[in-house]
Amino acid sequence: MARRGGFGSYSYGSWFPPPSVPRPAKGGIKARSQRGAFGASWWARRWVEVLESFNIGARLARGRSYARKGQVTDIRIQEGKVTAKVQGSRPRPYDVVIGVTTLTAAQWKKVATRLGEEALYAAKLLAGEIPQEVEEVFRAAGVTLFPSLSKDLKTECSCPDWSNPCKHIAAVYFLLGEEFDRDPFLIFKLRGMSREGLMELMGEGAVKPRPRARSKPKAESPAKRGGRPASRPSPPRPEPLPSDPERFWRAAAGGDAPQPPGVGAGAESGAALAQRLGGFPFWRGRESLGEVMDRSYARAAAAALEVMAGDRPSSSRPR
Repeated sequence: MARRGGFGSYSYGSWFPPPSVPRPAKGGIKARSQRGAFGASWWARRWVEVLESFNIGARLARGRSYARKGQVTDIRIQEGKVTAKVQGSRPRPYDVVIGVTTLTAAQWKKVATRLGEEALYAAKLLAGEIPQEVEEVFRAAGVTLFPSLSKDLKTECSCPDWSNPCKHIAAVYFLLGEEFDRDPFLIFKLRGMSREGLMELMGEGAVKPRPRARSKPKAESPAKRGGRPASRPSPPRPEPLPSDPERFWRAAAGGDAPQPPGVGAGAESGAALAQRLGGFPFWRGRESLGEVMDRSYARAAAAALEVMAGDRPSSSRPR
C-alpha cells in the first residue's frame, strides 16, 4: 500500500522532486479520446465528474495523459472493486486498487422494483443505454448510482506518491469512463449487482396486468369441504426479464415482431459468435472487433472454397 501525503515545489526551504517521466508501456490500453472531454454518454461523463470533484490539480492532467499514452496495461472489473496495473517511471508497473461501496440486497430490491415498474427503463437498459431518470430512481430508494462521497471510494496505489488519488489512479478512472460507454451495466456491477441479477429483480417488480373482477363464489362451509379449510394455491413466481436483447424484443411482441435496429445484428455474419459476446472489453481498434473478424472470416472462407475446388494447395496461406 502506498504512502500518502502531498507534493509541491521548492519554496522557502522545502524541496520537491520534479515530475517523473513514465517508461513506454508495450501493449497498453490507450484512451479513445485523444483530446477534449472523456466519455460520449452522460453516464460516462458523470463518472469523470466524480474524479474531477476530488480537486487533485496537476495529477488530474497527468492521469489524463497517462490514459491517452497507454500507460495502463491491465484493468479488471469485479463487483465492488477494480484492479489495474499502470506503467510509471520504474521498471515494474504499479498496482492500483479502486474499491467502490456496494449497495445492500435490500437497497437493490428497492431500486429494481422501481425500475421494473417502467417498461421503458428495461428497454433502454437492454439497448445499452441508461435512462437519465435512473438517478432519480436511485435517490427515491435512498441511495445513489454514482459514488457521491469520498468514503464511497477507497483507492490504493503501490507508487511512492503520497497523494490519493495519484496520477496512476486517475488514469484508471478515465479509462473506466470510456468503458462505461461500451457497457453501462458495469456501473451497476461496481455497485454490487450483475446484469442478470438486475434483470431478475426488475422482472419480479414489473407491473403485471390486473385481472378482470369476477363475482365471488358462494363460500362453502368447512363441513362441506371435509372439515378442512381449502388451501389457496401460491401465485406463480414472475419470470425474470430476459437479459438478452433479442429475447426481450421477441417476448414484448409475442415472438413475431421484427427486430429493432441493431438487435440481433450479425446473425448472418461470419463473426456471429463474437458479436453475441458483445463489445470486447477495452478494445481500442479503429474499427469494431466484429468488423475486423468479419473480414478475417470472409478471407478464410474464400480460401477454404478455393482449396476444396482445387484452385489452391492447402498449404498456401490467404493474403
